[in-house]
Amino acid sequence: MTVQGGVIDGKYEVVRELSREGHVTLSEVRAGEGVTRRLAWFDVTSPAARQGFHAYRAALRAVNPAGLTDVVARPGAYYAVWQPVPGTPLSEVAAQPTKQEEVVQGVQTLAAALAAHGHALPDADVVVDGKEVRVAYLRPAPEGRTPEEVQRLNAAALAALGGGRIKRKRQPGAWLTFVPGLLFLGGAVYLGAQAAQVYLNPPVREVASVTGQPGQQAARTLTDAGFRVEYTLGDASGVDVGAVIRQDPAAGTNLPVGRLVTLTVNNPPSVPVPRLEDLSLAQARAALRDGALVPGKIIRADGTLTKTSEGRVIAQVPEAGATIERGQPVSLIVSTGVRGKETYLPNLTGLEYEDARETIRLAGLVVTRVVQQPSDAAENTILDQTPAPYVRVAVGSPVTLTVATARYSPPAEPAGSLPLPPPPVVPEPEEEEPQDPSGEGTAPAEPPTETAPTPEAPAETPTPVTPPESVPQETAPTEPEAAEPEAVPDATRTVNFRYEFPADLPAGTYTISVRDADGERQVDGPYSGADLAGAVAESDPSDPLTVRGDAVIVIRRDGEEYASITP
Repeated sequence: MTVQGGVIDGKYEVVRELSREGHVTLSEVRAGEGVTRRLAWFDVTSPAARQGFHAYRAALRAVNPAGLTDVVARPGAYYAVWQPVPGTPLSEVAAQPTKQEEVVQGVQTLAAALAAHGHALPDADVVVDGKEVRVAYLRPAPEGRTPEEVQRLNAAALAALGGGRIKRKRQPGAWLTFVPGLLFLGGAVYLGAQAAQVYLNPPVREVASVTGQPGQQAARTLTDAGFRVEYTLGDASGVDVGAVIRQDPAAGTNLPVGRLVTLTVNNPPSVPVPRLEDLSLAQARAALRDGALVPGKIIRADGTLTKTSEGRVIAQVPEAGATIERGQPVSLIVSTGVRGKETYLPNLTGLEYEDARETIRLAGLVVTRVVQQPSDAAENTILDQTPAPYVRVAVGSPVTLTVATARYSPPAEPAGSLPLPPPPVVPEPEEEEPQDPSGEGTAPAEPPTETAPTPEAPAETPTPVTPPESVPQETAPTEPEAAEPEAVPDATRTVNFRYEFPADLPAGTYTISVRDADGERQVDGPYSGADLAGAVAESDPSDPLTVRGDAVIVIRRDGEEYASITP
């Protein structure tokens, strides 16, 4: 029972519970106007119980009870509301020795109408107001009741009413009214029996296929065939919102008329709308596809006021961050370009890369190449730009930025653990003998001391006595040392690289190659531009690239060089 704070369905305040009969709870409630009512709440937890309630509601429509004020039948709320009806209970009227003929006929008509819907007179609280027979309350019929049992119960109730004398009107020819009354009663009984037969043995029809149709159209098709329809909510991709995902029973099933067909209607949960401004149309469509949304109406507009380059999204409807159901369209306003034919850039040197890129976007230009250059400047700042500052260029022209990177990498191991080189050997210069300007020796005693080590020097330099074939053995260690600088450019080494693709990356197919002394070879790719926009490409530090000599990382777009990086 949908009760919140003692209130049923938000409008009937519960005063007290009166009784429980099966799955029906009868409560005394107070309506909004302060009038006391009786509310019969049906606990519908299965298709059979739901079908039973709809049969009960059909019986209410047939007898048109005077005490009924409201009937509700929707998922989670099945109930009927009753008001007090003035009059004499039928049991007291049956006990009277004299009954009005109109009352007896009214009770008989009511019994026939109830029998047509599987109910009997004891199921109804009947009161007589003057000569009018009125229904103050109707209880649901028990499950499995047969027409024979209905006929037996009605016969017993009518027999009690038939006791005593029937008071008829005294008028000429009044006896002639007996025959039409009898015929009417017989016809009513016959019609009631026929109605009961139809109710218990309805015609069988094939359930039409309505999967994929809009919910209202599908329900109309099934109700026109005589079936009842109920909706449930589901979630499916690739199906229009409000369309039927599945039906139960399935299409082609033979089902008696009046049975229930449940339709599951697509009602997906809401998803946030991504931000699409400044993206290209292809990138916006990819972002919508990733968010389970679809592109809506595409409107072309001048991008001069927003300084949005041609082909970029100026605005979107709904706006970014709004929540809509999956599969719903998002309309886009795409720039036709900036009307000015020329623009220029200020001096970007020293700016952070993101700030420079935003300045370039506002100027109507596009970053197409980023060159990394080792520098002592702050990392990721602009060192140089093409075009130069304040040079007028066409709107939409490409821009190349030179970005600072760290000049060196830290050593792989602490400096303290590195081996120290041997101390250098400095040869002693050979002193020359001083000579006197006059041509005579000035110090006769010094020549022996100056020339004393002279004989030892030739001994250390054995070139005069060494055979020619031994010369290469002595000079071999020195020649490779002199040749080492020439072999360094072609030495094998490992390098790393990092490159951030701009968010406004042009569409195309991209590959990453390395060009060194052995030529150019592809190391990664191919990728589509939509997948690389705003992404970062970098080598694996645990598996660097092996190159020989000078190396350049080349990024190609559709086979043409798009950007190059010096690792």
